[in-house]
Amino acid sequence: MKIIFMGTPDFAVGTLRSLAEAGHEITLVVSQPDKPKGRGHAMVPTPVKAVAEELGIPVFQPVKIREAKDVLEKTEADVCVVAAFGQIIPASILHMKKYGCINVHASLLPKYRGAAPIQWAVLDGEEKTGITTMYMEKGLDTGDMIDKAEVVLDKKETAGSLHDKLMVLGANLLLETLKKLEDGTAVREKQNDEESCYAKMLSKDMGQIDFTKSAREIECLIRGMNPWPSAYTSLDGKTMKVWEADVLDAQSKKEPGTIVEVNKKEIIVATGSNDLALHEIQLAGKKRMQVQAFLLGYQVEAGTKLGE
Repeated sequence: MKIIFMGTPDFAVGTLRSLAEAGHEITLVVSQPDKPKGRGHAMVPTPVKAVAEELGIPVFQPVKIREAKDVLEKTEADVCVVAAFGQIIPASILHMKKYGCINVHASLLPKYRGAAPIQWAVLDGEEKTGITTMYMEKGLDTGDMIDKAEVVLDKKETAGSLHDKLMVLGANLLLETLKKLEDGTAVREKQNDEESCYAKMLSKDMGQIDFTKSAREIECLIRGMNPWPSAYTSLDGKTMKVWEADVLDAQSKKEPGTIVEVNKKEIIVATGSNDLALHEIQLAGKKRMQVQAFLLGYQVEAGTKLGE
């Protein structure tokens, strides 16, 4: 199949490589513009662009995707494959090629439409999520579904680990979908809009821990914000990121956010429901470390209030 591939971040890299390895002819890669990074503000290519150049595939980087219409029209392709591109694609492009635009979306649609479906599956404590391949329409992730593949979340699943699983799952599922498109067996299943929810983009302030919430909610927040933007509170006036924690059966009567116990391996904190044992933390300016190692060089007293 001749394919125009549209994608930008790491999530899309697995799909691009899979298409190339399967023998599909990728006639063009469309990605977001390069961005400055680091202290020197040097321009850094998107992950997808870097791989496309490695594979010898031409790359086009319009500021706005609508600017790509003429280029796409002139590029020979049977289908456009979209994986985490990062812009809304206009109707003038969606139906330009024989099989239209096929999206690799990181959730079991119709749930979690939007920019951050992987993170929200963890934040909401879902037991399973997956990949949906779909025909793209004008609405945000509203098109008819084709194929789905599920994955069960591990107890300690983070947004980062789930991202890597779904990247591989999506790449494999897309190959199945493309085969069905070619042989005419691809289905169209409409989405039930009433079952959908919007997975909005994460922001740094969303990582601030509210200890009046339950330990279960906080533990999901910690995993869902890992690796970015991270869950955080403050200890002795310094920002402290929390990377790993466990929900305990015990529930102290202390005010939420109060450290109720400090032992060799954990710092136990009161929450709105059940206590929370902190296992891996990172104080501002320091490396992330297990609490056991942290306590060797930093004194933490029971009764201290986090977040003040």
